[in-house]
Amino acid sequence: MNQSDRPSHRGFDILKRCFDFLITFIAFLIILLPIALVALVVKLTSPGKVFFLQDRIGRNRKPFKMIKFRTMVTDAQKIGPSVTSKDDNRITGIGRILRRTKLDELPELWNVLVGDMSLVGPRPEVKNYVDFYRPEWERVFDVRPGITDLATLQFRDEESVLAGAKDREAAYIQIVVPIKMKLALEYVDRRSIGLDLAILFRTVWGITLGRILMKPNDDLAEAARKQVEEMKS
Repeated sequence: MNQSDRPSHRGFDILKRCFDFLITFIAFLIILLPIALVALVVKLTSPGKVFFLQDRIGRNRKPFKMIKFRTMVTDAQKIGPSVTSKDDNRITGIGRILRRTKLDELPELWNVLVGDMSLVGPRPEVKNYVDFYRPEWERVFDVRPGITDLATLQFRDEESVLAGAKDREAAYIQIVVPIKMKLALEYVDRRSIGLDLAILFRTVWGITLGRILMKPNDDLAEAARKQVEEMKS
């Protein structure tokens, strides 16, 4: 989107920010006890801090600290790549459960409250991977990054896509990132409160009853998985 197109979205941006703040504030009040319980379990089951803070690149390429429950051993980023797979031995026992259920992302609601993130928007990346972004992907930085987006719906089990890859980072950069960027730009072009509500509903459904009752609609993730397999051969 060029510079002249952006003013038309100012009203939407204000409405979206109010929507994010209201929903997140209410959600915090509802899930405060579960958050406290998860924090206690993380503390009791593995040595180290409860929360993991990581630099991510946000709107207008402004870096911020994204907060999650720690799911890996302390200093995991010093002994392996930023991207993980389900066979990554740095992930703790409770961490595997938190990642599978997406409970590790609950603290990101704080990032939404303070305005670093939105409930819905392109997932923020670390600078190492943003450095590989193509010029045509720059529009993803026109919006706040989000907790969930169209790519999240496709890559509900991203770690299995990269499982067994000889070079996880190369597979992620060459195969997964371009697919995510295509979906991110689709969101940027189509963004609306209605689309946000649809993505939020599908996200909650996907990690609760949908995981049990329905086969996930992850055709793009399956295509990526096959490409990763081909890289191994």
